[in-house]
Amino acid sequence: MANIANHEEGSESDLSKVVLDTFRWMILARTFEDRISNIYRSGKIFGGVYVGKGQEAFSASMAINLVKGQDVYSPLIRDMAGRSAFGEPLVDAARTYMGSSNGPTKGRDGNVHRGNPREGMPTMISHLGAMISVVSGVLFARRIKGTLNNSVGATTIGDGGTSTGAFHEALNLAAVEKLPLIVSIANNQFAYSTPTSKQFACHDLVDKAVGYGVNGINVDGTDLIDCIQGFQSCIQKARAGEGPQIVVGNLLRLSGHGEHDDAPYISEEIKKSKLGIDCLKKSEKRILDEGWCNQNDIDDMFKNAVNEVNSAIETAESESAPDPYSHDWNAYSSVKFDQ
Repeated sequence: MANIANHEEGSESDLSKVVLDTFRWMILARTFEDRISNIYRSGKIFGGVYVGKGQEAFSASMAINLVKGQDVYSPLIRDMAGRSAFGEPLVDAARTYMGSSNGPTKGRDGNVHRGNPREGMPTMISHLGAMISVVSGVLFARRIKGTLNNSVGATTIGDGGTSTGAFHEALNLAAVEKLPLIVSIANNQFAYSTPTSKQFACHDLVDKAVGYGVNGINVDGTDLIDCIQGFQSCIQKARAGEGPQIVVGNLLRLSGHGEHDDAPYISEEIKKSKLGIDCLKKSEKRILDEGWCNQNDIDDMFKNAVNEVNSAIETAESESAPDPYSHDWNAYSSVKFDQ
């Protein structure tokens, strides 16, 4: 995993390297989720499938700015690109969707409720604000133990989730304690099918930041470079002790709420607006225009992604589902307690 935090700031070569690294994770996420969606439609995946199509630049840009082994990252349902950029093995994602007993949840939980706490990635409880309090709790515990050092914690929420009580309570506490927390808000214009005009009365979601006494910025969620630089700035501020940071990515979800939803509520007008630009195509054009690589290089990225996705899914499909009568596994501890 290439990480922007490990590069020197300011040079063109540094920016191009980080952009290309992040773009690769975007390609991998899109390729994987396209394949997963097809498998879901064939009836081989139980539960819902929720993809991040159109949100890959925003998701991967936060994770690429974090340091694995030091920082805490709690991805949510549309953060496949961020998960990959932070270091989640693709085969673990495939195993969870396919119900493999070798997956992170051993085939016992929903496909989006996966994580690896030991690797700094808490398992998702809910996408409606709950993970802000979880990440804040980890940071606060580290502070008490004296192990916070230079680490930050980051999580994602959607525009609709910012209206929940969990969002308010968790962010309020993080602000009071000046925790090094980054909350990325994917403003994809709809909470399932409810438009933003029916979700909040403030002019802009970033306006909520000042009410909590925290810093907030807007970025163009379709623009890879704007996302990378926006997250870099806010994460640096959090590391410097400036408290929680909110990053709002303005974009459009280029799919339904889930693969079961054909999203008739999304108008053609908004699809054709700047919000509806595909971040993957926009990033590819910018990379080529800047001369950071050529078309053959990009074609190779897509080919490599297909090969990696095929390998991960083939592995997951070859593995068995959990056996409730013989599978000895405890979700919380390897220690067995007397009844």
